Amino acid sequence: MSWLLQCGLVLGAVLLSLVAALRLFAYFTLGICRSTASMKGRTVIITGANSGIGKETAHDLARRGAKVIMACRNLETAHKARDEIVQSTGNQEVVVMKLDLSSLKSVRDFADDINNTVTKLDVLVHNAGTAHMFGSKTTEDGLEMTMATNHFGPFLLTHLLIGLLKRSAPSRIVIVGSELYRLAYLNLNNLNPVDGFPAYLYYVSKYANIVFAQELARRLEGSGVTVNCLHPGMIDSGIWRNVPFPLNLPLKILIKGFFKSPAEGAQTTIYLSVSEDVEGISGKYFIDCKEYFLSHGAKDPATAKKLWELSETFVGLKLNDPHI
Repeated sequence: MSWLLQCGLVLGAVLLSLVAALRLFAYFTLGICRSTASMKGRTVIITGANSGIGKETAHDLARRGAKVIMACRNLETAHKARDEIVQSTGNQEVVVMKLDLSSLKSVRDFADDINNTVTKLDVLVHNAGTAHMFGSKTTEDGLEMTMATNHFGPFLLTHLLIGLLKRSAPSRIVIVGSELYRLAYLNLNNLNPVDGFPAYLYYVSKYANIVFAQELARRLEGSGVTVNCLHPGMIDSGIWRNVPFPLNLPLKILIKGFFKSPAEGAQTTIYLSVSEDVEGISGKYFIDCKEYFLSHGAKDPATAKKLWELSETFVGLKLNDPHI
C-alpha cells in the first residue's frame, strides 16, 4: 500500500471520527420541548411552514390539536406538506394560505384574508427566511430580497395582525432569529442595501429580527401579547442549497456532523409557542429551550427605536394601518 493511500485512509478515518464526535456533542446538547400542553381550540399562523423547522413546528402543533395556518410562498410544496401533516396527525384543521413575505402586496392581501376570516389568533410564528450566497436581488417594492423576506415582510405582517392578536390575548409572537447576528453590523444608514453582499445580509436580517423583537416586546407590554425570539441552531435544511460548488463540500461535512435535523431545530420554536414555562414572559432570547444572553448592541433601545421608524417607512405603513 502506497504512502499516499495510507495517508488518505488515515485522513478519512479522522474525518469520520470528527463527524461522529460532533454529532454526539450536538445530540447531548439539544434542547427538547417537554411540554405536553394541548393546543385544542387555538389558532396558529406559521410562515414558511412547507419545509424545514417550519414544517416540523406545524406538525407538532397540529398533533397537539391546534388549527394551523401554513402561510407559504410555494403552494405546491405547502399542500404536499399539509397532506403529510394531516395524514400523520389526523388533524383536518391544517390549511394552506398564500404568503410571499418579499412582496408587501402579498403581505397585505394575506393579512386582509386573515382579518376577514379568522376570529382568533393565539400564536404567530415568524419562521420563514431566505438566504442567497451571491447575486443581489431587488423586490417589486425596491427592497433588497433578503431583508424584505426576513425583516420587512414580518414587520408589516405583525402590524396588520396586531389587532387580532390583542383581541385573542393572551397570545404569543415567536420570531426565529439566529446566533449569526453576532457576525453582523446593523447599519441604520443603509437598512435597504440593494447592492450589498447577500450572504452577509442574511446575518444582518437576523440582527434586525432580534432588535425588532426587543422593541416589539417593549411596545406590547401590558397588552397580553408576548414576544420572544430564538436561535434554532444550525439546521440541516434547504436553506443551504444555495451554497455553490465547491464551497458546499466542506459544508456538507459540518452539516452532517454538527447541524441539527429540522425536528431537532424546531424544539425551541415549539417550546415558545406552547410551554406554560414562558407564559407571560416577553422580550427574551432563547437557545435550546433556555433563555440566553444578547449582545449589548442588540439590546440598545435607541437602535431599536430607529430601526422601527425606518422600517415603517420602508414597508409603507399608512396612517390608517394599525400602529404599535
